[in-house]
Amino acid sequence: MQNNSFRQDINGLRAIAVIAVVLFHFNASWMPGGFAGVDVFFVISGFLMTGIIFKGIEQENFSILKFYVARANRIIPALAVLCLILLIFGWFYLTPLDYKALGKHAASSVAFLSNIIYWRESGYFDAASHEKWLLHTWSLSVEWQFYIIYPLVLVAMRKFMSIRTMKFLLLAGTVLGFIFCVIATYKWPNPSYYLLPTRAWEMMLGGIAYLYPLTLSENRKKLFGWTGLGLIIGSYFLISSENPWPGYLAIFPVIGTFLVIQAHRNNSIITNNLVFQKLGTWSYSIYLWHWPLVVIIYTFSLPDYYIYLGISLSIFLGFLSYQYIERIKFKNNFSNLLSYSKSKPIYISAFIGLIGTGTYLTNGFIWHYPDNILIISNESNNKNPYKCMSENKFPCYIGNSKNIKAIIVGDSHADALTTSLANVFDLNSEGIISLSKASCPLIEDLKYVSLKYAKTEDECLKENIKRMIFLNDYSDIPIFWVARTGAYLYGQTDPKRINSIEDIKPMIYFSKKYVDFDQSLLNELEYNLNKTISKLSENRKVYLVLPTPEMKGNVPKVMSKELLLGNKNIDLSIDYKKHYNRNNLIINIMNKIEENNKNVKILDPTPFLCNKDKCMALYNEIPIYYDGDHMSEHGNKLLTPMFKSVI
Repeated sequence: MQNNSFRQDINGLRAIAVIAVVLFHFNASWMPGGFAGVDVFFVISGFLMTGIIFKGIEQENFSILKFYVARANRIIPALAVLCLILLIFGWFYLTPLDYKALGKHAASSVAFLSNIIYWRESGYFDAASHEKWLLHTWSLSVEWQFYIIYPLVLVAMRKFMSIRTMKFLLLAGTVLGFIFCVIATYKWPNPSYYLLPTRAWEMMLGGIAYLYPLTLSENRKKLFGWTGLGLIIGSYFLISSENPWPGYLAIFPVIGTFLVIQAHRNNSIITNNLVFQKLGTWSYSIYLWHWPLVVIIYTFSLPDYYIYLGISLSIFLGFLSYQYIERIKFKNNFSNLLSYSKSKPIYISAFIGLIGTGTYLTNGFIWHYPDNILIISNESNNKNPYKCMSENKFPCYIGNSKNIKAIIVGDSHADALTTSLANVFDLNSEGIISLSKASCPLIEDLKYVSLKYAKTEDECLKENIKRMIFLNDYSDIPIFWVARTGAYLYGQTDPKRINSIEDIKPMIYFSKKYVDFDQSLLNELEYNLNKTISKLSENRKVYLVLPTPEMKGNVPKVMSKELLLGNKNIDLSIDYKKHYNRNNLIINIMNKIEENNKNVKILDPTPFLCNKDKCMALYNEIPIYYDGDHMSEHGNKLLTPMFKSVI
């Protein structure tokens, strides 16, 4: 087995990993696969931890508690300081909902459960991820969970088997772990990214590098080293967030790291230069500090040149954190079980956990905010009270289910407009049905909208078959068809950046996955939508509701943030022409369908939400959206007259 003394090549590998992660997060186009740097860290961690554990087991002096305390001394202090500074910052500059979320994330980070929290909230590559100040701590949670389980398993194995058998079983477990990872990534992409079962094999392979060291000639060492570096750096540029991850592609940076470790070249010019040695030494703290700086640039919409300042600050703050926090020597060797309760990082972690939990439970210490900010911020939660979509109700009956007067069907925008329609009726004697599912418009043969928003490729296809069968039972009830179709054609792009057809990146797919916008996609959309509406309108009225305007950002959040910063002249409204340009393709398709079918009528929300120049974001100084594109209940009142005009 290899000597686990300081390895300059591994320290240089840390630098290569942290550089990749930092560049990817600040600007993904610079290094599209830079997120694979985390996988490099996992392999390194597995190698070092296996060395510590096996050396102790072989010498029969391994202490699990001492191992845990040593890891806590290494990880918790710098992490806790970051969390504390962010919680102080959030008191002054974050909106109530954002501050509440930060409290939950800080508590889960120091409890090393944040990977589970983030898995439940959203995907790693989603736009919402840039609003989570401690998102990057998911990897620390994965490592810590590995640190908890791994030594327990190894110590238990040693009681029943030889070292040789243990090594073989770890090798077999690593192979099986990789196979499971590949399968799970395609079946459950979001949990696979965040959770330990699909990441453990990477750390275990690092352990295999320790347990099965190779004796290599100098030429072979060079070959292994350069091949490994080629696999790692190639992964950074040839893989992107579009690839399922970790999956089978993770084998490239992981095996690359394995080869570099096996090469054991402390004289490599790549890993053993002064710059990489310093960056490797500071890498943990650089990793901790870089992501909040990325979030600051995103949250406060700072110009692109702040990216370079952010990268420089990441290195500088990483240096300070290493110099004055990481290098503090906490005691990790105690005489008895009870004395381990004196471990200071335990109390540091508990302190941050209590503050974070308090922040969450008090809704961001809500009493310290002015009333006007609370009113605006609370609009983020002022959404469909019937919880049709959030509770996955199918069908969702509203009012008197025995006297259904209308059906609204579509995606999350249909869910948002549900009460606009419901308010037309006396719900004591009349009722409506809502059939809504996020990112799933009612279009036959639609395969999926975006895999980032779907559990499986054919989720929308199955949902729409179910909807069409259900609607046959209400063949004479009018239907209101609602969808964010313009965005599905253009992609989830901020409307202020949409200038031309070249900016389009579609999210809507039928029989095949379109990666570029082209006329065939439009033709297929028009054909399938026309076919769907023709079936629905055989014996009833079908109302096609044009897309609602989409604002420049999350209206309640942006307004609350700007007011906190003292900016009172806030204009989040969008130019009417940009709204039309964003949706003119789908409007033209709908117009054709209306012209050719006497039972189809278009309803346009823009006269109720826009004038000839602007589409408003506020009404009576209160947001009419609960984010940037979904109508809040305050905004819904403005659209009830539109529905009333045809009932």
